[in-house]
Amino acid sequence: MATPILRWCCPGRRWVFAGIGSVSRHGRGVPTGSTSSGKRGQSSVAQQPLITAQKPRKGEREWAAVVGLEIHAQIASNSKLFSGSQVDFAAPPNSLVSFFDASLPGTLPVLNRRCVEAAVMTGLALDCHINRRSLFDRKHYFYADLPAGYQITQQRLPIAVNGSLVYSVCVGKRQSQMVTKTAGVKQIQLEQDSGKSLHDSLRSQTLVDLNRAGVGLLEVVLEPDMSCGEEAAAAIRELQLILQALGTSQANMAEGQLRVDANISVHNPGEPLGVRTEVKNLNSARFLAKAIDYEIQRQINELENGGKILNETRSFDYKLGFMPEPNLPPLLLYDSGSLPTGTDPQQVINIDQLREQLPELPRVTREKLVQQYGMLPEHSFALLNEVGLLEFFQNVIKETRAEPKKVTSWVLNTFLGFLKQQNLAVSESPVTPSALAELLDLLDRKAISSSAAKQVFQELWRSKGKTPAQIVAEKKLELMQDAEVLEQLCRSTLEAHPQVVTDVKKGNPRAINKLIGLVRRATLGRADPTVIKEVLERQLSS
Repeated sequence: MATPILRWCCPGRRWVFAGIGSVSRHGRGVPTGSTSSGKRGQSSVAQQPLITAQKPRKGEREWAAVVGLEIHAQIASNSKLFSGSQVDFAAPPNSLVSFFDASLPGTLPVLNRRCVEAAVMTGLALDCHINRRSLFDRKHYFYADLPAGYQITQQRLPIAVNGSLVYSVCVGKRQSQMVTKTAGVKQIQLEQDSGKSLHDSLRSQTLVDLNRAGVGLLEVVLEPDMSCGEEAAAAIRELQLILQALGTSQANMAEGQLRVDANISVHNPGEPLGVRTEVKNLNSARFLAKAIDYEIQRQINELENGGKILNETRSFDYKLGFMPEPNLPPLLLYDSGSLPTGTDPQQVINIDQLREQLPELPRVTREKLVQQYGMLPEHSFALLNEVGLLEFFQNVIKETRAEPKKVTSWVLNTFLGFLKQQNLAVSESPVTPSALAELLDLLDRKAISSSAAKQVFQELWRSKGKTPAQIVAEKKLELMQDAEVLEQLCRSTLEAHPQVVTDVKKGNPRAINKLIGLVRRATLGRADPTVIKEVLERQLSS
């Protein structure tokens, strides 16, 4: 297991990673871009420390943190897991509740085929073993928004086990290097969601909304292969992208479609693992990272001051809280070789058929982007991490003659920067891929300068309906094409600033830039700085 060292010096100071190169059961680390089969046990991936520190000083203690995650993803299905009730996040309270959802006597569960297929596809994408036979259990506990007093889940024999999630984290002083890591997937199970309790503090009452009760969930249990909040957040972002690519979950954390519980412990290296605590229902990758790092710090503080860590997890002991679900038979899955002859395809789940339907996964897409366009790995991550950004980029590429490197720079720096400034999604952008492609074409054929291109982009953002060519014409931003006029402007500038000319001839590197700026001002920014420099250097040497 990966156990980078945490150093704790004295109360009030933060823990940091020290450099022990421990090896996890997944192998050693490689930078992003190296090849890996993705098979469990064959991955050449390391759980490397994020920061390398010096050897421990006298009086300091070393700590290792261990983090495991339980993720609940709402399945993208039109109906609930065991009833025909519709699933709609924005529906009025208690408007989508069937008799079974309300746990009325005499109602029985009917398994949703779509939810089973979603679980199998997710398991295949995470390189899991798919159990041909899985079971449903009842997990008994009381919540006001859990009408039956139990949750139907798969604790004893889940639908998928023993997989792996490959993800990447940024390391280095400038966070510019991507390091690939692997977290084991212990199991994936189907289960019901509960309803919502809405607490009204003004009226001192709690209201219950059962619209969510019975919605299908995928619970993905990750092994404790992570060691800090940043690693956990990176793993969650990667899982989010995978679920969205598969279409098995929208995984919108803001709407509660992806919720995370973190199990955290610290210990001294070489000693048994510490007592774990659980931080529940985190619905933001950023808050997840902060909560984990805070809990690691809290536990170290507690232990350094002679205290004890209490097991504060809410998970139930399987010996006490679970029993077989009597109303559901074992869930049987088949592959092409075991499919009974004459079976109606609509009545069974064929694992091989679902495997053939798997879309391209995010890791493969990123590798293709790097190979096809020569972009940096971190740029491929940025394109996939923003919903709709990759499609926007690809549409621009299709319509422009500009180099992919230039398109990447404009999309990730200028376009994405404007989106973030105004808190807009890609789908809400006033600038279309076609407009940006036309702007880059103007820049590529040297019809406008780089600074003019930025002015055009700003105008495109403000003025819907105008094309880049129209804006260039209206604002007279086209580059000066008359070489004789530019020659004359350069000559006049040299004559008007003899001291600057003297500085240039003395070898002052800044002087030539001043002359370029003066000529550009005279041309109202319509001359290419590179061309200006060539003309000035030629005239100075003559």
